[in-house]
Amino acid sequence: MAGATTAQRGNPGSARKGKGSGSPKPSKPPKRPRSSGPSGGSGPLGPGVRRLVGRLRHRGPVLLVLLAALLLAGGGSWVLYGSSWLRVEKVTTSGTLVLTPEQVLAAAAVPVGAPLVTVDTDEIAGRVRGRLPRVDSVDVVRAWPHGIGLKVTERKPVLLIKKDAKFVEVDASGVRFDTAAKAPAGVPVLELSAAQSPSGRRFDEERLLHEAVGVAGDLPEAVAKETVQVRVGSYDSVVLELTRGRTVVWGSGEQGEAKGRALTALLKAAPKADHFDVSVPTAPAVSGS
Repeated sequence: MAGATTAQRGNPGSARKGKGSGSPKPSKPPKRPRSSGPSGGSGPLGPGVRRLVGRLRHRGPVLLVLLAALLLAGGGSWVLYGSSWLRVEKVTTSGTLVLTPEQVLAAAAVPVGAPLVTVDTDEIAGRVRGRLPRVDSVDVVRAWPHGIGLKVTERKPVLLIKKDAKFVEVDASGVRFDTAAKAPAGVPVLELSAAQSPSGRRFDEERLLHEAVGVAGDLPEAVAKETVQVRVGSYDSVVLELTRGRTVVWGSGEQGEAKGRALTALLKAAPKADHFDVSVPTAPAVSGS
């Protein structure tokens, strides 16, 4: 008995060890590798794909806006080009004096029925000016949603060149733009006698024509209405024939505005005179009163 008791006391650690090993503690499960989705990680898609996916996620609203813009642009293009809503249905004209609206419309040849946005306004303006020399300029405008407007500015004659029984009209730029069977009222007739001038070699008829046009353009309106003829013998020899047999020595085409003012003053001061000289506008002269 004593031996058995001693044996039990001599192995206390053995008893404690057996108590601890009766119920073993469970081990933790192994960690799973992180997903390779858009949020990161080291999955099989790689870092470049992950960055692209992240960008698309953040730019989703921008892509939607771009898609909407493309759809609107496509719809707008269809409205402008493909639909029947914005097509030329009416063409109007304004500004005509000698010409008729029908002449302008015929020369313009606007493509009625075509999409308004495709109408070439410059081409239409070119046709009008090319077919109607009397037209100095024309503004072609789109009148949305269905119209085209043509605003015409006609050339105005300042001189007439008699040719046979007709009269060639010349504007302030020296352009011969039309021929009339009857002389328009209030427009003087040009008479050139450059062949008799010693300066004819230096100043041909074309140069003298431009000089005469310049003189006619400088005339005050009241004087222009009473001017019957502009006689040009040379560069510095221009003479005006007025109504009631009155004559004006104008000289050269220089200082035209000053000469016009001087002549206006002389006509008022000496209404019964028949000869005026404004070749030197600072010292005008009158006679025959």
